[in-house]
Amino acid sequence: MRAGSGRGVLALALLRRCLLLGPLALRPSAGQDGDGCGHTLLTPHSGTLSSKNYPGTYPNHTTCRWRLRAPPGTSLLLAFGDVDLEPSERCTHSSLLLADPQAGTAYGPYCRNAGPTTPLLLTNSSTVTVLFNSTSHRSGRGLLLSYATSQHPDLVSCLVRGTHYTQEHVSVYCPAGCKDIDGDIWGNPSQGYRDTSVLCKAAVHAGVIADELGGQVTLSREKGITLYESAFANGLHSKRGSLSEKRLIFHKACGDALEVAAFNASSWWHEVDALGQDRAWVATRAALGTTGHSWAAEPSTEAAWLELDLGTRRKVTGIITAGSSKQHNYYVTSYHVSSSRDGKNWRPYRGSSGQDDKVFEGNIDSHGEVSNAFIPPIVARYVRVMPQSWHQRVALKVALVGCQLARVRAPRPYVPSIPKEVPVPTSHPGSHTPIPGIALDPEKAGSMLLVMLLVGGFVLLCSSLLLLAFLCRRKRKPAAELNCGITKGHPKLESSQVCSLQSLPPPSSALASFPTAAAPGDLSRTHSPEYAEPDLLQQSPGSPPGPSTFKPPPDEGYALPLVLSHYAVPGQRHEYAEPLPPEPEYATPFGEPDPTGPARYHAPPLRPASPGAPPHVYHEAL
Repeated sequence: MRAGSGRGVLALALLRRCLLLGPLALRPSAGQDGDGCGHTLLTPHSGTLSSKNYPGTYPNHTTCRWRLRAPPGTSLLLAFGDVDLEPSERCTHSSLLLADPQAGTAYGPYCRNAGPTTPLLLTNSSTVTVLFNSTSHRSGRGLLLSYATSQHPDLVSCLVRGTHYTQEHVSVYCPAGCKDIDGDIWGNPSQGYRDTSVLCKAAVHAGVIADELGGQVTLSREKGITLYESAFANGLHSKRGSLSEKRLIFHKACGDALEVAAFNASSWWHEVDALGQDRAWVATRAALGTTGHSWAAEPSTEAAWLELDLGTRRKVTGIITAGSSKQHNYYVTSYHVSSSRDGKNWRPYRGSSGQDDKVFEGNIDSHGEVSNAFIPPIVARYVRVMPQSWHQRVALKVALVGCQLARVRAPRPYVPSIPKEVPVPTSHPGSHTPIPGIALDPEKAGSMLLVMLLVGGFVLLCSSLLLLAFLCRRKRKPAAELNCGITKGHPKLESSQVCSLQSLPPPSSALASFPTAAAPGDLSRTHSPEYAEPDLLQQSPGSPPGPSTFKPPPDEGYALPLVLSHYAVPGQRHEYAEPLPPEPEYATPFGEPDPTGPARYHAPPLRPASPGAPPHVYHEAL
């Protein structure tokens, strides 16, 4: 409790000191003051600050105060990159304190043995004062701190490297001011960067973000390559690196090489060498892919310039420059850029600041390529490069990077056009002909088109119906008539005695094959035949009569068996087939078997008879 109360008292004392350091803490703009301040870049949306000599040892008995301010309605988010201050009890020797003088809140003090618990600190205020204080000490790198608004929760420090991530796709927010922070990068924008490179610094080198603005960075971690070549781009030198497991590829939406329609220049150099040979350093030699010497201005020209005509308006996001060639040691070390949309009105490029013309860093030799990004991009047809400093002679090769403009057509208000006279005599002075050979009045074009569509649809429907009728008639065949049980599609058999007999009415002595519609009564007293006789029985005169499955007359000495139901027959084997009752037409449910009698056979269920047809007779099998 004593240690906690002591730290609280110290924090309040430091906060009081912040308030007593002067009225600058309440000024609306961000800034810094003191003798212990190092690299500092403060913007309304993000920034970076460090102690003096970072990452070397900070000096003794120094103080620095930074005033951070975010836009109204937002709060500040702080990322602790490094806090390495001399350890001491209650951080009395060296300390870092964050305070909001208006609200009276404080965070800290922090030092090496009492550092921040989390790498990110979200405050509840849009104004924060950062106070760094040092006394006599022996070691310590000092501090490195970055900030952004609460709208960017994925804020990272300038010291974060690609090896800190394991996922294949990464999206982070880099603060402004990481370009001049100590850290190495390996690779170049075309082939990618070694994953051990400092991430935000590599993004500035690749031209994805501007160091004075910061911004969102999206990259992929892909398979590493054997060798990473060095390059000079956007004011940063990268190193030549060896094989790595992963490499960083930054995503840039608009970064294609633009085709140049024509080159123009203020002047060109006509050289006559020692052997008397002529060499023309004309403007067309300024294309980056040209072999041999480049474009060079006349030596007497004071304000030389090189103009690139893209043929049409383009979105230009970067520029690549090179010197004369390895044979001639001429190159431009710095230059301005201006642009025009019509070739008459020119506008100098001032970058994100918008105050002074931006000076781009050029080449450091006559054969290497140097890239510079336009953030924000240029939208123009003509781009001029105006050299400001050079080595020996103004000589240059140039290429532009960008993409085509996205055409977005804004809705235009309807304005009635004035009718034009045409040589074709018509009642209306103007006509609209969407279909060749058919003149349509603009006022009646819609109705005429609808009528034409309806007529065309009707004609198509009629044609389809006629074609369908023709095909049906062609495939139609006379239906085959049933003859003696012969089905349709089979060859017709000759008439036989069986057919003639079947066509005749049965004699009165013959038994009916189907039961009558009367209700079944006593089987012994019924007058109608009980069993079906065959329709025709052909036998030779001398052959003995064959066995019959039909019931013989009662006078032959046979007695009817005791029948408990229509289907149950006593005994192990059925003696004769019993006729089915005429009603009901569907199979009756199985009766309960006689527990005292023998096992009985149950016939399968019957199908319903078709309407108008007599019920079929089913015979029980043996």
